[in-house]
Amino acid sequence: MCAKIADGIIIYKGDVKLQPCTKKDDWCFSIQTGVIMNKILVAVDSFKGSMTSLEAGNAIKKGIKSILPDTEVRVRPVADGGEGTTDALIYGRDGVSRERCYVTGPLGDRITAEYTIYNAADGRTAVMEMAAAAGLPLVPENRRDPMHTTTYGVGEMINDAVSKGCERFIIGIGGSATNDGGIGMLQALGFSCLDADGKDVPYGAAGLGVLERMIRPDGMFGIENKSGQKEAEVSCVTGDGEVEFVSKLMHCSFRIACDVTNPLVGELGCSRVFAPQKGADAETVEIMDGYMKNYADVVERSAEEKFDRYTKGAGAAGGLGYAFLMFLGGKLMPGIDIVLSEIGLEADVEWADTVITGEGRIDAQTMMGKTPLGVAKLAKKHGKYVIAIGGCLGDGAENCVKEGLFNECYAVNNVLGIDDSDSEQVRTAMKPENAAANLTTCAAKITELKEQMSARVCRPALLR
Repeated sequence: MCAKIADGIIIYKGDVKLQPCTKKDDWCFSIQTGVIMNKILVAVDSFKGSMTSLEAGNAIKKGIKSILPDTEVRVRPVADGGEGTTDALIYGRDGVSRERCYVTGPLGDRITAEYTIYNAADGRTAVMEMAAAAGLPLVPENRRDPMHTTTYGVGEMINDAVSKGCERFIIGIGGSATNDGGIGMLQALGFSCLDADGKDVPYGAAGLGVLERMIRPDGMFGIENKSGQKEAEVSCVTGDGEVEFVSKLMHCSFRIACDVTNPLVGELGCSRVFAPQKGADAETVEIMDGYMKNYADVVERSAEEKFDRYTKGAGAAGGLGYAFLMFLGGKLMPGIDIVLSEIGLEADVEWADTVITGEGRIDAQTMMGKTPLGVAKLAKKHGKYVIAIGGCLGDGAENCVKEGLFNECYAVNNVLGIDDSDSEQVRTAMKPENAAANLTTCAAKITELKEQMSARVCRPALLR
């Protein structure tokens, strides 16, 4: 049935039997519905290879406005810590600048790394990808060896941003070429990572194997050596400039975009799970896990922290997550949570009647922390109706509706009458030169459907 309320807005209500999207006409999933399309928030991820988040959002807005010209539509670019994250974070910001600096690459050579700075209400903010300084694509396949690759350049990027007045850091730590527990980064920030002879340990995981003691640059944090003796509070800072830098660093906040939950060591630790793809063979993997345990032993004897080697996410980026937790007060968070909080999307959700989200492909992985999940959770928190649009629907898409993530879920290819989501026809439809127009058409058809139908909100093929 349908009920009319004030200002001519129609709320559609009906119990719809959930069916898999198996036929050409079955182009949406739906459950109990109630839709007000007066104020619509569009927050979709990029359609990878086809459209940016903002381009996709504007395409959907155009389709909605072609049917409902008086409807208010807000478009907000969003991302989950991967592609498009920086663009989402800087959208509408003041003081945005693209920065370049020379850093030590994962192989120890000098490379150029890029990051972004913008002004936020609570401080000058740097947005970085650790992969810009220590990513796997920076290492040729024949030279991949996590026993020796380093995160030193990540620390140098942080140094550069601190020197430019940054107090807040948002750092994505996916795609690393390293397994050094973040000690390279710490060394670049002034930490002393010393062997039994008091010499700096070498780059890479190899350095963890001979690590005997660590000293923070302000001298306030001595860490026990293997014999259990606490190091004297010795400062490694030699000049006024370095003292000033340390002071600034210790007042910085670090939010780390981390979507993995692996600990530092063990069967699910970074060495055993991730090191093989970085070039380590089975024997090397076992050696590196032992080195990581030595690293944790050195740190955890004296560290007065609530975290340890088994903390979820400590193994991210070859142990870089552990270094942020233990030494820099970092907070490991899902990328989507950081983005949604930083851009203030909750205020837009509260404003809206209906929220539209989506991405290039909606399937079982959507439920595993991707952008539409984060947007939908926020919308459900405020009791909003959620419509999802994907370029296509894959296995598990129906569960996104069945489990209450979305109220409705549509596939662009099916709305356009394209039967096979893996066909050449779909690939043509989603090419960059075609994708925006097709997404606009899809959004227009969905909006028209909502306007025309009363007792049902899905194609009759779904009402069996």
